[in-house]
Amino acid sequence: MQQHDVVRQHATPLTNPAYPPVNPRFTNREYLNIVYRTDRDALRAVVPEPLEIEEPLVRFEVMRMGDVTGYGPYTEAGQAIPVRHDGERGEYLHAMYLDNFPATASGREASAYPKTVGAPALYVDHGALVGVLDRGTVRVATATMGYKHHELDPEAAAAQLTVPTFMLKLVPGFDGAPRTAQLVRTRISDVVVKGAWTGPARLQLFHHVLAPLADLPVREIVSASHLVTDLTLAPVRPVHDYLVR
Repeated sequence: MQQHDVVRQHATPLTNPAYPPVNPRFTNREYLNIVYRTDRDALRAVVPEPLEIEEPLVRFEVMRMGDVTGYGPYTEAGQAIPVRHDGERGEYLHAMYLDNFPATASGREASAYPKTVGAPALYVDHGALVGVLDRGTVRVATATMGYKHHELDPEAAAAQLTVPTFMLKLVPGFDGAPRTAQLVRTRISDVVVKGAWTGPARLQLFHHVLAPLADLPVREIVSASHLVTDLTLAPVRPVHDYLVR
């Protein structure tokens, strides 16, 4: 393979890339969101400057991707933290756990999503919407919500999904020193809400050294939502470079 052919490829392995060169469209992407109050000191320990914390809140999410171009169905869970940056309110994506390797590799390499392996699931069980996350054979999180108890306004539901999102892009060099260290921003704008509900909810987090969600403990449930959407992710752009002094 000649040099000019190499740079036309988008990822490795060279002749069989880990993920396809697509901008995925998500059809019937289903969310279970539980916003809870946690300890402010615990948030300060994990939220990077220059992001600022207002209220000590966390959003635990489980997402079942009904159909995704290039990847097929998969499930994802994680934590997002409400923050402020340069006067703009948004969310910092703290951690995401997936059961689909191409989506994990693409999210990390082509963007800046903090994705790693996990075994999440979202299903209905005897009148409750249930979201779980396992790491291997060990349970890490269990979330439950009353199934479609009350409808949500579609515009309010869309507003939950279209807040600005901040992430860290960290890429080490071969010597172990950081090659890239940036805070990046993205924002979903192409979204269709196909259903939205709320209801009573509970959330349990269990300690695991490789999935430390419980380091942000649950003190009070603030709100919960169940959403079904179609959407397309937006590109990211850097908003802060940690290597520039």
